[in-house]
Amino acid sequence: MPINYDELMALKNLGQRYSYGDREVMLYAYGIGMGADPMDEKELAFVNEAAAIPRPLKVVPTFASVAAWGAGPGEMNLNRVMVVDGERDITFHRPLPVAEKLVVDSTVLAVFDKGKDKGAVIRHQTVLKNEKGEALATLVASRFARGDGGFGGPFEGQPEAHKVPSRAPDRSVDISTRPDQALIYRLCGDRNPLHSDPEFARRAGFSKPILHGMCTFGITCRGILQTYADYDPTAFKQHAARFSSPVFPGETVTLDLWKDGNVISFEARVKARDAVVIRSGKTVLG
Repeated sequence: MPINYDELMALKNLGQRYSYGDREVMLYAYGIGMGADPMDEKELAFVNEAAAIPRPLKVVPTFASVAAWGAGPGEMNLNRVMVVDGERDITFHRPLPVAEKLVVDSTVLAVFDKGKDKGAVIRHQTVLKNEKGEALATLVASRFARGDGGFGGPFEGQPEAHKVPSRAPDRSVDISTRPDQALIYRLCGDRNPLHSDPEFARRAGFSKPILHGMCTFGITCRGILQTYADYDPTAFKQHAARFSSPVFPGETVTLDLWKDGNVISFEARVKARDAVVIRSGKTVLG
């Protein structure tokens, strides 16, 4: 069925209930590769709640992306085989606690028609709130529905991508991934067999399962934590990026960083394949 623009724009799902605890917080941090060096005290603070010298467990800011996994505005009736994640933009209003009961509101923000055989872009928003009604984080996601264009909707008004500086990166950091990393990250919520089943991946056109785009998104957050944020998750005000190519588990991701005041621009690439996997990255610290 073609997209019904008015029905899609009217989708909303308010008052969804979710909860999480320290187990989910640590699993996410481990899923994006933290704790690979079990002697690194700075990363252990995100994956280990027990220490001889007491310290609080820290929460990776992008844990917000899985804290209410499955939340959304409702059924969009898209051609799911042709849908890919386009971008993610998270604004942090308060530091995420180690455990929380969430009230979640999801709405559709915009639907853009790229044309027949060119697909559609759907932008939707999810707000995570605590039980007091205080906003913790606002997530804006963009889905690229490659098989659903040509329904007569608007084309103009799509937000422009953040432009990274034209100068050479101020800093670059290599972050390795494990061959089994997708098998761990999928336990955070995304059980898509594209990331775990070799035969399913081959039928989708890949030589082997690919890493979740949202895992790569978390890896970019990890890179900024260890460089410009001094492992302080409360420093993050915004973290946003566009997905451009998949990572294969076991590859090394190179994160290129540009710092201009409190804004960190970034892109991520796999040098071994000369592939840019994340574009138009922007983090705001404060």
